[in-house]
Amino acid sequence: MPDLLLELRSEEIPARMQRKAAGDLKKLLTDALVEAGLTYEGAREYWTPRRLTLDIRGLNARSSDVREDIKGPATSAPEQAIQGFLRKAGLASISEAHVHSDPKKGDFYVAHVVKPGRPADEIIAGVMPGIIRNFPWPKPMRSGAGSAKPGSLQWVRPLQSIVCTFGSETEETRVVPFEVGGIVAGNVTYGHRFHAPEAITVRRFEDYVSNLEKAKVVLDAERRKQIIATDANNIAFANGLELVEDEGLLEEVSGLVEWPQVLMGTFEEEFLAIPSEIIRLTIKTNQKCFVTRKPGAETLSNHFILVSNIEAKDGGKEIVHGNGKVVRARLSDAKHFWLRDQGNLPDLETLEASAAKFNLDLAKPLDQRMAKLDALNVTFHAKLGTQGARVERIRTLAAELAPVVGADLALVDRAVVLAKADLRTEAVGEFPELQGIMGRKYALLQGEDAAVAEAIEDHYKPQGPSDRVPAGKVGLTVALADKLDTLIGFWAIDEKPTGSKDPYALRRAALGVIRMLLEKNVRLPLASVAKDPDLITFFHDRLKVYLRDMGARHDLIDAVLTPEADDLLMVARRVEALTAFITSEEGQNLLAGTKRATQLLAAEEKKGTVVDGAVSPALLLLDAEKALYAAVESASKDAAAAVAKEDFRSAMEALSTLRGPVDQFFTDVLVNDEDPAIRANRLALLAAIRSATGTVADFSKITG
Repeated sequence: MPDLLLELRSEEIPARMQRKAAGDLKKLLTDALVEAGLTYEGAREYWTPRRLTLDIRGLNARSSDVREDIKGPATSAPEQAIQGFLRKAGLASISEAHVHSDPKKGDFYVAHVVKPGRPADEIIAGVMPGIIRNFPWPKPMRSGAGSAKPGSLQWVRPLQSIVCTFGSETEETRVVPFEVGGIVAGNVTYGHRFHAPEAITVRRFEDYVSNLEKAKVVLDAERRKQIIATDANNIAFANGLELVEDEGLLEEVSGLVEWPQVLMGTFEEEFLAIPSEIIRLTIKTNQKCFVTRKPGAETLSNHFILVSNIEAKDGGKEIVHGNGKVVRARLSDAKHFWLRDQGNLPDLETLEASAAKFNLDLAKPLDQRMAKLDALNVTFHAKLGTQGARVERIRTLAAELAPVVGADLALVDRAVVLAKADLRTEAVGEFPELQGIMGRKYALLQGEDAAVAEAIEDHYKPQGPSDRVPAGKVGLTVALADKLDTLIGFWAIDEKPTGSKDPYALRRAALGVIRMLLEKNVRLPLASVAKDPDLITFFHDRLKVYLRDMGARHDLIDAVLTPEADDLLMVARRVEALTAFITSEEGQNLLAGTKRATQLLAAEEKKGTVVDGAVSPALLLLDAEKALYAAVESASKDAAAAVAKEDFRSAMEALSTLRGPVDQFFTDVLVNDEDPAIRANRLALLAAIRSATGTVADFSKITG
């Protein structure tokens, strides 16, 4: 079966767009081919800074014929209706139609139309121009002499050539002819723009890849990443160092080069006085370079790894020299930021009111920055006020939470008032991703308690499902207060997530609260801080997602989670205990008996029967119902006592004693006795079973 090779070559595609663009191209084309009636064995996408490539294997040479039945009017219909049917079906005369009969509607015409299949070349040529013209680039541009004309081609960078060849291994490939924006598809591409600018004639994928390699282009992005990672580690090792790995940077750099050449540069050791995080971000952000360190060391070395796209004749000396100059200039700026942040602000007299409000010490640099943040009235959100106002709210909330978490109130208060201070530092102004990290460093430099410094960094955590939760109680308290204030505030102004839109990352904030409560075993009645019932419902929804991701069954979560439940740690513990119990043989048997009881009750209640709330021991006639009553009384008391102590496993064990008596009851006892009083009493006994199990969970919601 034939294979298809497609290459769209352009000027440099931004690295962050390449992987998605290649995936989009594959989906758009394969979807269009399948829609047109073609099938294929496999498709794989490739990308470099200058090309998107598709290799589609085992593609049908032709789409299948399609039979379509077009229903027409009744045979007795007027001539006008029949002529309309003939035009729709493409028939020359009514004699080409078939007559079908319907017992109710009588005879009517049907046209059996066969639409012949089309050659794959024709289908590809038909769909490709539309795919290219409507490609989902985030910021496409027009270029060239015809760019001012209406409908001119837009691409992320100027599109330069198109390769589109089709054919099987046993035949010569042919070009699929189409044209877009004046660019005609052909079988010619080009290699590395500096090392091999000559034209390359392409037949099929295998020779395309090998010829590109000869022309200094590594097509496979994963292979480029492997080359960069291996060479970088080897160079670092040869110099007695280890590479500080950065998967995001590796992905980006592999999208900047077609022929990766890994080199090592240096900078002056004096810059190592700057925090490692600043050095790493400075070198990464400005020069897309990796940093190194001595094996096992916390601090960095003064050697960095760069990746060039040119195999230089001088071994890369000039490239290293040029990168080194830029790195040194940027590190000089970073050192300036670092030192400025440790000095006094020039307008301290204007900050006294803010300092008094937050009990700040204006002799300390970080306190000055917090006072400045408040004095400038920096907006947090138009409807939620300033950052200073937000810190005041978090401060009040953290004071409520500190005893719940078991944190030192004075340390919590100090951490809260300094937590946002580094937003006014020059280091964070240059590298916003360092907020919290720089606050911790500056806090330690001015002599703050280690728990306060740690809390300043940790109060942003966790920022995602893989991020750790705050380590200490002070940080945990501030982080909870910070995220809860965000959620409470945005709920108050009715800025809730809708569908896939969540611009303020409120789902992430709620998940962060849930993870902190559950992973750190914090008992917090959320209703006491989150007054809005909708917000509690939002927490419930996030908790369900979290617990399901942890392996819990949705029906067991629903059996435990009531609308009033606001202690999420207790909900999670109940689900855990219920999971262990319900998967045991005793749990399964009790579930079956309990369900039978609840179903009988539900059927009666649906009829309007009012079930008595209490069992009358005097009306218990049979041994089985007497035994069940005694078991329910005992199990209810024991389960309730265990739940009160939050010992849900013991509560389950207490309920498990009902298994035998419930089974025996349904074997020996007829609930619908002829005597109305006895029947009502037995229904009350079933209600007692439902009530007893309800101390732990709503068993009626459990499937199986």
